[in-house]
Amino acid sequence: MKSEAWLLLLYGLPTKHSTQRVSLWRKLRKFGALQLKTSAYVLPDQPAHFERFQWLAKQVRDDGGDATLIRVTEIEGLSNEQLAQMFNDARARDFAELGRAVAAFLKRKRGKRADTSGDALEKLQQRFREIREIDYFDSPAAHDAQMLLNRAAGSQPAGAPSGPKLDAKKFAGKAWLTRPRPEIDRVGSAWLIRKFIDPKARFVFGASPAVHREAIPYDMHDVEFTHQGEDCTFETLLRRFGLRDRAAQQMGEMIHDADLEDGKFQRPEAFGLDRVFKGWARLGLADAEILAKGFECFDALYAECQRRAASTAKA
Repeated sequence: MKSEAWLLLLYGLPTKHSTQRVSLWRKLRKFGALQLKTSAYVLPDQPAHFERFQWLAKQVRDDGGDATLIRVTEIEGLSNEQLAQMFNDARARDFAELGRAVAAFLKRKRGKRADTSGDALEKLQQRFREIREIDYFDSPAAHDAQMLLNRAAGSQPAGAPSGPKLDAKKFAGKAWLTRPRPEIDRVGSAWLIRKFIDPKARFVFGASPAVHREAIPYDMHDVEFTHQGEDCTFETLLRRFGLRDRAAQQMGEMIHDADLEDGKFQRPEAFGLDRVFKGWARLGLADAEILAKGFECFDALYAECQRRAASTAKA
């Protein structure tokens, strides 16, 4: 979605009306409104949002306050792109909170058959649907939450194969597609592809495989190379291409723990790297630049893992 106009709700309530303030805040949060100042909220200009703000403005006035609803095409100091990113940042926090809850659910269920009809899982799925309803600019974080929910439900992505090992030679010189703002699993998977599968691989970024039909999608929902079962995308690539390199397998365990935060391998080494990738995105680095810098990090990590693997073999 792209918005060229915005709705601003400005309001003031008597300080003694604390109950009304809390009620109003909860409704604004439910609608996914973005807070710009203490009593200023914004939503993309859509008929449903206009009606919601009209209703809230009336509620404020009925409670003895003042409210003004404004339609604008520009907010000083903020571009439309920056506003959209602020909405995505807010939804990313919601999805991250949900992800932690799903990870805790998975931890409780480890070693047991997940009950897909259980109340706990249904509540998590309902919360995901609620966040998606206010995810007006398709936050990339939705994918990660969806993958975790797939694991919790014991389901595989549509079309996820369990077939024989793939021949890397058939994937030479290809373009590979992943989501923008790459983090540890996407950067690590790109490094693995370039290192072991397709030395001449090119990488493009987009939200939908349908827009880049010439590229092989990875770490996206409902594609072949993504989270499968309990595996992150890096692990899926290791398995599908039969990569037995011990150092790369160690890296897969690190990336799994950092990306899924389920403590499966108890390997904390990559958590700091994950925070660095997130920081580069926050600094506004281009996707290709994050990938290039990430490759240098993974080259160094691979060298250290090789040293450890060699030391273990000699012991």
